[in-house]
Amino acid sequence: MCCLISALMLIGPRLAFIFYWFLPATSFRARAAFENQWLPLLGWIFLPWTALVWAIFYPVGGFEWALLVVAFLADLGAYGGSGYSSRKRRRRED
Repeated sequence: MCCLISALMLIGPRLAFIFYWFLPATSFRARAAFENQWLPLLGWIFLPWTALVWAIFYPVGGFEWALLVVAFLADLGAYGGSGYSSRKRRRRED
């Protein structure tokens, strides 16, 4: 179960970002959210939740900043959350 959740955290936002980027109704908003073509690519690779939230809620203001922070924390959690090394660490602490 843990592996399934980790896989969804890593793959889910990337697929959603691709769909959002290429849908005809929203592609112009997604392209307007980023200054050049490298930022969405880097966001897609390293911070997919943050890039997805940025593209959806651009221009960001007010409550959207809180959602952006939550997305960034989700990215950090996906990288350091649950895995083999985390399980090994927990066993040593017990």
